Amino acid sequence: MKKKLGLIVNPVAGMGGRVGLKGSDGEEIQRKARELGAKPESPQRAVDALERLVVSKDEIEIITYPGDMGETEARQCGFEPIVIGSAEPGRTTARDTINAAREMAEQKVDLILFAGGDGTARNLYDALGNSEIPVIGIPAGVKIHSAVYATNSRNAGEVALMFLQGKIKRVQDSEVMDIDEDAFREGRVTARLYGYLKVPHEQRLVQNLKSGRTEGEEAALNSIADEVIESMEDDVIYVIGPGTTTRAVMNKLGLENTLLGVDVILNKKVIASDVTESQLLDLIKGKKAKIVVTIIGGQGYIFGRGNQQISPRVLREVGKENIIVIAPQNKLTALGQNPLLIDTGDYEVNGMISGYYRVVTGYQKTVMRKAE
Repeated sequence: MKKKLGLIVNPVAGMGGRVGLKGSDGEEIQRKARELGAKPESPQRAVDALERLVVSKDEIEIITYPGDMGETEARQCGFEPIVIGSAEPGRTTARDTINAAREMAEQKVDLILFAGGDGTARNLYDALGNSEIPVIGIPAGVKIHSAVYATNSRNAGEVALMFLQGKIKRVQDSEVMDIDEDAFREGRVTARLYGYLKVPHEQRLVQNLKSGRTEGEEAALNSIADEVIESMEDDVIYVIGPGTTTRAVMNKLGLENTLLGVDVILNKKVIASDVTESQLLDLIKGKKAKIVVTIIGGQGYIFGRGNQQISPRVLREVGKENIIVIAPQNKLTALGQNPLLIDTGDYEVNGMISGYYRVVTGYQKTVMRKAE
C-alpha cells in the first residue's frame, strides 16, 4: 500500500528576508516585500525537498493543495498529486494552511511535509493540535526558532523519505515557537512557545530549538569585540550581521546598530543601516569587503537564518576567505561535536563557503570549527 504524504507550501514564506523586512506575516508586509523586489523562496525549497523523494515515487501518494501551495511543486518533480481544497492564486493566507493541514489529517496522511517559517509551523499546530500525525518542516522562512524543521531543504526530503520507508520509527514532541514580528522589526525578540508537534526523530537532519543568551556572556562579548576591532583594516567594507554578539562590536565602536538587521561600516563609521540584499550588493561591488556573523545559539547556523540579506549573490562577491565568524565559547560548547550550519538556499554557494573557520571566541582566542 502506498504511503500518504501531505504536502503544504506557504508560497510567501521567506519573502521578507532578502529585503530586510524580518518576516513575511500579513498582507501589508507581503505587498511591501514585492514592491522591494522580493521573490518567493519556499517553492524552490519545496522542490529541493521533493527531489529526494523521487526515488520512491511509485510508493508515495502526495496529497496537496492547489497551485503554488504544493500542486505545482509536486508536478514539477514528476509526481501526480491528489489535489484537495481550494485557495485563491497569489493570495494565500494562514487560513489556507490551517485548512490544508486539517483536510490532510482527515485523509489520514502518514506525514505532512510543509515549507515555511515559524508562522507556518504555528498554523500547523493550530490545525493539528495534539494530533498524532507527524510533520517535518522545509525551512523557508525568515525566522525559524521552532524545532520542527530539518536543517535544510534536502534534509527535509531525506527525513520524509526515511520515515515513509520505515527507516525512522521514532517521533518526538518538538517545540513550535513564534515571535511578535512588529516587535522583531523594532529590535525586540519576544518568542513564545505555542505547543508541540510530532516530528520524526533524526538528530543529524533536524534542527534544534534556538537558545537564548546565558548569564556571564557580557565579558566574553566585549573580549570578542576587542579582537574584531583590532583586526579591522582601513578602506575595507565590513558587513555586520544581526545578533547580540555582533552588536557588541558596534557598541564598542560607539555606533548605532540594527540588532536584527544588517549594517555596513567603513573605516569604523556606519555607511548604511538595516540594508537589503540589493543595497548590500551595490555597496560592495568592486570593493574589498568582509562579513562578520555569529552563530545562532542551540542551532549552529551562520547563514540562512535571520540574515538572508547576506544572500548567495553577496557571498559569491565576498568569498569564503573574507567571512569572520564570532561566538562566545559557551555557544560552541553547547553544540558539542555538531558542525556549524549553512542553509542559503543555493547549494552551490553552500558548498563554496563550507569548510573550516577560525571562530573568534575572545581577545586573541580562536577555535577551528567545521561548517557544512
